[in-house]
Amino acid sequence: MPAHRETFFQKGQRNSNQLSIVPLVGNYLVKSLPERIFRKLLKLFNRCEIPACGLLNQLEYEARTGRTCKPPPQSLRRKNFEFEPLSTTALILEDRPSNLPAKSVEEALRHRQEYDEMVAEAKKREIKEAHKRKKIMKERFKQEENIANAMVIWINEILPNWEVMRSTRRVRELWWQGLPPSVRGKVWSLAVGNELNITPELYEIFLSRAKERWKSFSETSSENDTEGVFVADREASLELIKLDISRTFPSLYIFQKGGPYHDVLHSILGAYTCYRPDVGYVQGMSFIAAVLILNLEEADAFIAFANLLNKPCQLAFFRVDHSMMLKYFATFEVFFEENLSKLFLHFKSYSLTPDIYLIDWIFTLYSKSLPLDLACRVWDVFCRDGEEFLFRTGLGILRLYEDILLQMDFIHIAQFLTKLPEDITSEKLFSCIAAIQMQNSTKKWTQVFASVMKDIKEGDKNNTPALKS
Repeated sequence: MPAHRETFFQKGQRNSNQLSIVPLVGNYLVKSLPERIFRKLLKLFNRCEIPACGLLNQLEYEARTGRTCKPPPQSLRRKNFEFEPLSTTALILEDRPSNLPAKSVEEALRHRQEYDEMVAEAKKREIKEAHKRKKIMKERFKQEENIANAMVIWINEILPNWEVMRSTRRVRELWWQGLPPSVRGKVWSLAVGNELNITPELYEIFLSRAKERWKSFSETSSENDTEGVFVADREASLELIKLDISRTFPSLYIFQKGGPYHDVLHSILGAYTCYRPDVGYVQGMSFIAAVLILNLEEADAFIAFANLLNKPCQLAFFRVDHSMMLKYFATFEVFFEENLSKLFLHFKSYSLTPDIYLIDWIFTLYSKSLPLDLACRVWDVFCRDGEEFLFRTGLGILRLYEDILLQMDFIHIAQFLTKLPEDITSEKLFSCIAAIQMQNSTKKWTQVFASVMKDIKEGDKNNTPALKS
């Protein structure tokens, strides 16, 4: 057995259940310890052995501690290890101190058997986790290969012939599988379009206006505070943008102050408030702009952002048009009842209406609620299918967690749907989305929505539960 496998730190004779910690890894473990933790270990374990080829050589030890380390007597070393645990450290029950009664043979055998069982379980877990990691890596390699193949098709065949091929069955099927990141921004821009005819020069004009307003705001803010004057619409103010940027994908840090995309996000949101003062800035916009920035250049991101928010559904929500929002909720509930009748009745029994969970999902286009890579795939198909897919995705989420939601009450449902599990996977969610049928009595989404609009105009508000509230 190599010498470094026999090394251990011994606590000393402190109590009857004396334990020693046995490092069972190479030099990298101890050498990587921070100074503070290293010294704490030395203070805790008064004596240690430094083997010739072991965890830390004599010179390094003395340089770090300023002490000379003497090896313990040969009699204290454990010999004849018949196993090699896969874990980095292990606890071994030592013989009792000489001033205490020795273990009986039965007790020693029992302790050895228990420890052997512990090691065996550790080995099983290691093997199981290794197989799991291997499976994940295999799936990842397969996915990367598929992305690489798809990228070639998009670049060489589809994008050069966009108008001809965008609606073909082959392209739609490829689109459903998710866009390769290298072409995602380009496809999004083409799919969203530019009905507003915004140019990069127009963006620069509104950005300069925003900068003038920032300067003016900073100069007059202290004076306004003194006079007790409040900004009429806080959500439309440029000051609120500054607050929201720091809350946008905080775990990524790239949009925080000092991050590479902080100023870009600030610029796009500020320019938009000047471009569309009738809409202004609304919380949730920062997430949409951030996703676009990650996939497009600054001016292109602004153009896509402005056109995306000009779509009927987004305009209704960001203008907080309650009448239109109710129509969307009513249409959603028609398909909710059609696809998930049991869960629909469960929600109805608690008077849990779609606005409680759908508003946050729609406002951020799922970029806040779902993992970023999964949210981008939702955006892929949203750009292909339009607003219908946003509500279809909502139903897919409800279907995915139907069994869990059926066991919850109002409060727990609201909490669960506000913060979805982080382990949600693309395969599972899109499998549930695919199972959702967006057809009610031969009527598609647009037809049902038009029917709801007609019913509301005629004053027939008793057809859908959402309108009763």
